[in-house]
Amino acid sequence: MLALLSRCHRKTAGRIKLALTNLQAFSDELAAVVAQVTRSVVRVEARQRVAGSGVVWTSEGAIVTADHVVEREENIRVVLDGSTYDAELAGRDPTTDLAVLKIKGSNLVPAQVADSKTIKQGNLVFAVGRPWGNEAIVSAGIVSALGKWGRAFGGENQFREGLIHSDVTLYPGFSGGPLADASGRVVGINSSVLGRDLSLAIPSETVARIAEQLLLKGRIERGYLGIGVQKIPLQQSLQQLLAQKLGVQQETGLMILQVESGTNAEKAGFLPGDILVGLNGTAIARVRELNRWLANEGGGRTVNAQVIRGGELKEISITVGVR
Repeated sequence: MLALLSRCHRKTAGRIKLALTNLQAFSDELAAVVAQVTRSVVRVEARQRVAGSGVVWTSEGAIVTADHVVEREENIRVVLDGSTYDAELAGRDPTTDLAVLKIKGSNLVPAQVADSKTIKQGNLVFAVGRPWGNEAIVSAGIVSALGKWGRAFGGENQFREGLIHSDVTLYPGFSGGPLADASGRVVGINSSVLGRDLSLAIPSETVARIAEQLLLKGRIERGYLGIGVQKIPLQQSLQQLLAQKLGVQQETGLMILQVESGTNAEKAGFLPGDILVGLNGTAIARVRELNRWLANEGGGRTVNAQVIRGGELKEISITVGVR
């Protein structure tokens, strides 16, 4: 019996030792991944209080950060590995809380970026910031949810790819820094202002799209119609009308409350009381769907709007403006 117990004890001890060895190996691999990410994380000095963070986006010196950490447009400095660079503001988009800076530096290591569509609920992620000194700070967690969390500045949510909600801790100055996956690839840019008490990140898909436009034009041009709307439920008869005419099952639409003077909507003949239900064949049932549709439009294109007026479905041609 004692011999049997001794053998069991040795086997258990062996398993524990093996588990600890595997855990240490995993820990070392994760530390190496963190070190890989921090090579591309910078400190952004563009406000009076604690600095923000940023990510080296291209080897040519494009730095992506959060718009709200750039409180001044001159005397901006970027710090990386003890070196300080003067930075200029290439462009900013308060709606998505993103900004792009440009620096002149050599041997810059751009971050590896993953397609944010591949991330899943429960995936391991970590946030990296560099708000104090040269040392980076790291916080780890998992992806809690994917979806339409938070609100964009100036109104309804403009994040057509959604936002990433995780349980990482966003310490002061983490905004503008990366949210990275277990392979060290950036899946999002952290922002502390998009949701109260939530750790939210702007997906890399959104970041890439916005950064490209900011580097090209310095601003984001979004489609604009010139109407004020409110979501309303559609009567059963109107739902049946849409199903018959458009082949869609739609329970709500957007009642036009205001048509701004001098806008394309006024020129096209939109009237207060019209119910907007579609644009170029895309069902528009909620305000966020209208905003998402306009976010994809650069302006100048003539489209057909489907509206209900006096119980009848009408089609109005309108040229999308920009603002």
